[in-house]
Order: sequence, then C-alpha cells, then structure tokens
Amino acid sequence: MLKGVSLYLVGMMGSGKSTVGRLLAEKLGYGFVDLDALIEQVSGKRVGEIFEREGEAVFRDLESRVLAEVSAYTRLVVATGGGVVLARRNWGYLHHGVVVWLDADIETLLGRVEHEPGTRPLLAGGDRHLRLVELLGERARLYAQADVRVSAAGLPPAVAEETLRCLAARLAEDSAP
Repeated sequence: MLKGVSLYLVGMMGSGKSTVGRLLAEKLGYGFVDLDALIEQVSGKRVGEIFEREGEAVFRDLESRVLAEVSAYTRLVVATGGGVVLARRNWGYLHHGVVVWLDADIETLLGRVEHEPGTRPLLAGGDRHLRLVELLGERARLYAQADVRVSAAGLPPAVAEETLRCLAARLAEDSAP
C-alpha cells in the first residue's frame, strides 16, 4: 500500500502511538521505531532524566537529531514523541513519509496516562487534566498538518485498522487524476 514509504505517528501522549505503531508495523511488514525509546538508547538516559537534568530544549534538540537519522530509512512505522511537531525542522524529516495524527479527546488521554505515573515529564506535578488541555491547545494546529487524521479513542487494534483504512483512502485520493 505505502510502497516502502515510512509512516510517522504524531499525537498527544496517551494517544497510543507506540501501541498502535507496533500493530501497524506488523500489518505492513515494516520495522517499528519508538523515537523516545531510541533517544533513551542513544543517550543512555531516560527521557524524564533528560528533561529533569538537562531541560526540555536539550531533549528537543536530541529528538530532532535522532529523527533526522531515522528519516533516512524506509519501511518503518515511527512512533514520535508528542512534542516532535513543535520544531519546524522536524516537519522536513516527517515529510520523508506519511504523517498520521492519532487524535484522542482529553478524557481518553487522561485515562491512559494515569496508568503510567512518573513516565510523563511534562505532566509531573500539578493538575494533569489542565496540563493536557494546555499542551493540546498548543499542539493541535501543528498536529492538524498531518497527512491523515485518525480517531484514537478506540482500542489499539481498531485504531490500527482505521488508520490503514484512512491511509488507503488518502492514497487513492492522491493517485486520482
């Protein structure tokens, strides 16, 4: 369907990028890359540790450099970090493939991230609901630049199937005369 073109999943933390990404990679016969996990492997530090000790700016720079390397490859499904869309240069890397926004409402996101305390540095301390609302407010217009938008409110297998359906429809549109 994608003829080797990589797929980049964007969206808020808790939207299911990693879980859905693994399912999509399996269905497409692609490799899977979790960008945050790769950043941890390259840096030897947890994402939260980078945020805490070195700051978000250092993390975002590292994220861009790792994304640049990954974008040189084909036949990958890449689960990006929620803030990857914030840096303009990252869009150049993302557009080496097809960008899919996994979109979920705040209540769905909150329900998912509540099960992972301590793993979301941007939600550390304070009101998680309010912080998610703020982050989505900052990022929604950037996520909207994706090639395809898919509701991520359902269970991961259903979201993966819907993503494939939306991709097929979009690719059919693009190839129409």
